[in-house]
Amino acid sequence: MASLRYESQVREPLVTGTKTYHDVTQDIVRPIEMKPSFLWKVGFTISVLLLLFGVYSVYREVVYGIGEWNLNKTIGWGWDITNFVWWVGIGHAGTLISAILLLFRQGWRTGVNRAAEAMTIFAVMCAGQFPIFHMGRVWMAFFVLPYPNTRGPLWVNFSSPLLWDVFAISTYFTVSLLFWYSGLLPDIATVRDRAREKWRKHMYGVLSFGWTGSTKHWQRHEALSLVLAGLSTPLVLSVHTIVSFDFATSVIPGWHTTIFPPYFVAGAIFSGFAMVQTLLIITRKVLNLEDYITMEHIEVMNKVIVLTGSIVGVAYITELFISWYGQNVYEMAAFQNRWDLSTPYGWSYWLMMGCNVLAPQFFWFRKLRRNLLFTFFMSIIVNVGMWFERFVIIVTSVYRDYIPSSWSTYYAPTIWEVGFYLGTFGLFFTCFFLFAKYFPVIAIAEIKHILKKNGESFKENMVEEERATPEKFAHEHAH
Repeated sequence: MASLRYESQVREPLVTGTKTYHDVTQDIVRPIEMKPSFLWKVGFTISVLLLLFGVYSVYREVVYGIGEWNLNKTIGWGWDITNFVWWVGIGHAGTLISAILLLFRQGWRTGVNRAAEAMTIFAVMCAGQFPIFHMGRVWMAFFVLPYPNTRGPLWVNFSSPLLWDVFAISTYFTVSLLFWYSGLLPDIATVRDRAREKWRKHMYGVLSFGWTGSTKHWQRHEALSLVLAGLSTPLVLSVHTIVSFDFATSVIPGWHTTIFPPYFVAGAIFSGFAMVQTLLIITRKVLNLEDYITMEHIEVMNKVIVLTGSIVGVAYITELFISWYGQNVYEMAAFQNRWDLSTPYGWSYWLMMGCNVLAPQFFWFRKLRRNLLFTFFMSIIVNVGMWFERFVIIVTSVYRDYIPSSWSTYYAPTIWEVGFYLGTFGLFFTCFFLFAKYFPVIAIAEIKHILKKNGESFKENMVEEERATPEKFAHEHAH
């Protein structure tokens, strides 16, 4: 009975197989030292082609103006801001896994945190482009930066949500980049020390900043990790709260609501974890890392998805209730436009509800939480649903305003709007493929740290020891 009190006994191992420290290094660094596989080349080529299509789509918008997008007087925000909010949400899981779970000493984060942190940076890079190009005259984008200038009394408008986004995104990107790169340093040094080619040794030598693995280096590394985790934790809550203020501080029916900040944050974590699942299920298979990204990791993340999905569902129902309870005819009309199937966008509301509220409830069943194929399918469904959530909030709230004569019949994006979105996917996956090829996808040092406590062979030894001498074991592990 004593063993049931210990997490290390009850929970499944986080590293499967009889791994030694050398095995860990060998398994994680091998994909970097080998030539790119055929699958990697195919994926990278598709990503670059998508990126090039996106570059041409942006070129069209910059040269010919924002009229290349199918925006009009009523719908001033379409796919671009929908995609902006969606990409910012995708980036939330990385900081949550890295910062909050580090502060709470959750061992299961070690297998997934590196890829999630990289995903955060790439997602924020994609998100930041949408508000910039939405400005139209992109060469004037520096006007949103509050710096001492020669323009006289012309300063940035501090009450503009656009400016809040600039502050939120730049801060989030900077802290996430520092967190990701500082965690990489010990592993880059490991790759440097194993490198045989001269160029590789030199490149990783520069990138490792002279890391030697001394006690002083490790002390500073751990102190910096905790400081950055402390800075990042409020950012998880604040960044998407500020993004929600883009809508919540307006007076447009369907937007003017105080529930947006908490439910945008829950939705961001929801979609972010789903994207981490999508990437990790592919990565563990392609790079043969099943021993380090285990079913335990997949299951725990599915538990987070069902929790945050349920929070988002409660938020949707709360919105409907408040619109009815407030008896504001414009607010009620805005929500009727959303859920009424006879309206042009009624289908998108029910698609959103099905993907975000109903679908994750299947994860209450343990068998489905541990089914890789089902998890992969659900992770894509969740992100489709979360994209439609942003689309529903933006388009269905503005396509019918107070003046019926200006009502938009139906908004559909142009090929260049779709191309811009596909281009950000190209950028995201191009960056991720390069990261997976040239950097360790899993934190080697952190896996070694938990190996003795959460490794499969160590747990088996603990069980055997307890069975052999239960009284002695109980006395030694009582505290």
